Amino acid sequence: MTSQILAVITVDKGSIAGGAPIFIEPNKERMQQTAFTLEKIMDAMVHEINEDTLIIVRHK
Repeated sequence: MTSQILAVITVDKGSIAGGAPIFIEPNKERMQQTAFTLEKIMDAMVHEINEDTLIIVRHK
């Protein structure tokens, strides 16, 4: 099985860098809303990295 990180959603922009699209949100509620929406659009799964950062991953 292969996996691909499609997006990163965070409230802590200072701790994130990389090649995937990064969504910076003002609070955790908006972070959760954005992750839920992207999860549905991309037909992928949300995984929590820590309380301030979520990633969207497609598992094949």
